[in-house]
Amino acid sequence: MRPMNRTLRAASLTFAAAALVLGLSAGTVQADPKDFVVEPIDPQNWKNQYDLTWDDWADIPGTEWNDPDVKPSERGLRIALVAVDFKDIPFVITQPKGSDPFGNPQIDPIAREDVPQFYRDYYMEPNEYNHGRTIHEYWMEQSRGRLGVDEMDTFGSYQLPRNQFEYGLNEGWIRDAPGEHCPEGYTCNGNVEGDADALWKADLAARGIPCPNSRCGYDVVLRVYAGYDQTSVWQEFGEMMFQTKEDVPDEWGPPEWLDPDDSMPNWAPTRYVEWTSWLASSQRWGSASIRQAESSGTITHEMGHFFFSIGDNNNNPFSDRQNPPQPFHRVGSAPWDMMDRGSFNGPGGHHMRWVVPPNMGGWSPSGLMVRNKIHAGILPPENVLDVSREALATTGLVVGEVTARAVDPGAEGTSGVKVRLDGPGPVPDRTPFCNYDADPFCHTDPVDIDNRPDVVNNQTGWDNYTLEVVDRMGFDSFNPDTGVIIAKNKTSEGPARNTCGYNCFNWVIDANPQDIGLVDFYKPDGTPVMATIADHRQLNDAAFHAGLDSGSEYEYVDEANRLHFYVIDTERDDEGVLSYTLAVRSLDGDGAQERGVEVGEAEVMGLRTSQAAQCTFPLTNTGEEAATTTGHPADVADQLDNDVYRLTAESSAQGWTAQLDNALTTARAGDTVEVPVYVTRETPAARETTVMLTATSESDPSATRSVTCTVAVQDTNPRR
Repeated sequence: MRPMNRTLRAASLTFAAAALVLGLSAGTVQADPKDFVVEPIDPQNWKNQYDLTWDDWADIPGTEWNDPDVKPSERGLRIALVAVDFKDIPFVITQPKGSDPFGNPQIDPIAREDVPQFYRDYYMEPNEYNHGRTIHEYWMEQSRGRLGVDEMDTFGSYQLPRNQFEYGLNEGWIRDAPGEHCPEGYTCNGNVEGDADALWKADLAARGIPCPNSRCGYDVVLRVYAGYDQTSVWQEFGEMMFQTKEDVPDEWGPPEWLDPDDSMPNWAPTRYVEWTSWLASSQRWGSASIRQAESSGTITHEMGHFFFSIGDNNNNPFSDRQNPPQPFHRVGSAPWDMMDRGSFNGPGGHHMRWVVPPNMGGWSPSGLMVRNKIHAGILPPENVLDVSREALATTGLVVGEVTARAVDPGAEGTSGVKVRLDGPGPVPDRTPFCNYDADPFCHTDPVDIDNRPDVVNNQTGWDNYTLEVVDRMGFDSFNPDTGVIIAKNKTSEGPARNTCGYNCFNWVIDANPQDIGLVDFYKPDGTPVMATIADHRQLNDAAFHAGLDSGSEYEYVDEANRLHFYVIDTERDDEGVLSYTLAVRSLDGDGAQERGVEVGEAEVMGLRTSQAAQCTFPLTNTGEEAATTTGHPADVADQLDNDVYRLTAESSAQGWTAQLDNALTTARAGDTVEVPVYVTRETPAARETTVMLTATSESDPSATRSVTCTVAVQDTNPRR
């Protein structure tokens, strides 16, 4: 683990102070010459997905995962792309630029016979349309080169035997509604997959190409169908465009040739709310089968379902708009994972998923969280710091350096911390039960499904915690923030594990659980519609940050599960790779080793004449190395010799203030780290002050030391 570089931080403050004296700008100290301000070491800087653009993409140092010639080391997927349009609806991409009702396509038309190759290249080859991003690149990045897409062969274009609305109006929420939405004389029960596969296999047979199984030898069949996924258009071309369902005009209702006497409504049901325009509702919903419309950028999400059996971790954030209303359920992992609403993280956010080609909205989804990478078998066990809750009480706390998850940390590095909720008692999770139909933040409801074995065992299904680092880099470029994500996870999924009001298996701990206060959209009459408490963007500010005054939190205590998590420090190396120093401690024991701390005499350095100085204290861990190192699922002996210290500072004289930039530090047994205390002076003030630093072991509060330094006015003068 790298030592914390306090000297560099102090130097940056000194430089910033000098820069202000010279009238230059500075990033660490505010540019007001009257005030000296200690800036946070890790400020929160979350962004609304609406505001992100392709300029926010950042490459991962030393990688070129989008190179189609770079092959996966373990598994290369073979995909058959089957392109189909409808009797009444051609491919959007074949139409004149901007000519269809949705304002697409965004590019000049492509000939129908070239459509399969166009989408194959769009998915697989870096080009001018996809901003250089590919699905092969996504899986290569997530698996660090182990898994990718080796081949994508194209077939079609074929025309399905029925009209587009006969397939689109086949969704369950429409079938269950009154029958006035399917035009008279038609049966809206079409099956895109079945009809597409029949045309494809007939073509293969006519060409003498063998088809040895249901997928004709491919790992998956990707059916790309003309038009739109309903998920990408229902809101933008429904409640965002029209004040009420009665306001939907004829041009957004059934075409005249289907409804010559204008007897059908111009609206129809949709998945999350009561209505959208008929034209939007008549579009088919994408599926893990895999079927994808031309507007769909979520192909990687569907591949996550298909190849790894990872479920949807998302909720219905619009439930109060239904009739009758239903209770809110907070989102599980939201923007931080591709299997939740992170699949919509691309430039412009989720309201930009209607464009064709689909190079906004969902085209560059979030990476996978540690739990899902473990589930998919694409995160090497040696890169996970795997610890036991029960063993923490006998070994003492674990401290480790965790690298941003988009970056390969190497064989010796760490991509995440996993804390298993093991031990005696009502395991695995000891969180008290609650009622998720009454509390949107509830994630432990035990009674919504009859005959559940986990209810009998007094369990809630949560098996472990994970800690990971997210940086805006690679496919995490469009995540709302950098920082540390702490999450509670389930190993298995399914209805018997439903404890959130939906099938959630990642539950991100929100460092800022208060309402984020975002406007989702404005109604046509100008009324703002706020993001609900269940909206995925409520977790935009969920990341934990190191240090004081970041705008977020640097620690989290789970009393029920007897765990204390710490975000101690952060560092970005010369290549721009972000890492954090993290720790986890049991509340039920701190190991048998003796704990100790010494604080030496401080070095005083001037920062700004008559205004600011710095006392840098050497802090030494005088405790012992871990006495017990076994009991954890992984060998974590090297992470057990640290202690974590809580710091406070105070100044004795009137007009002087002592400030820390971090309330925590850590050191290995026998090692010394530096702790800076920033001392600022107002006018008028005493000629000097005594500053006291107190360091206390988190493992043993009796191991504490307080040391002082004296700062006089003349000590504020920067050294020449």
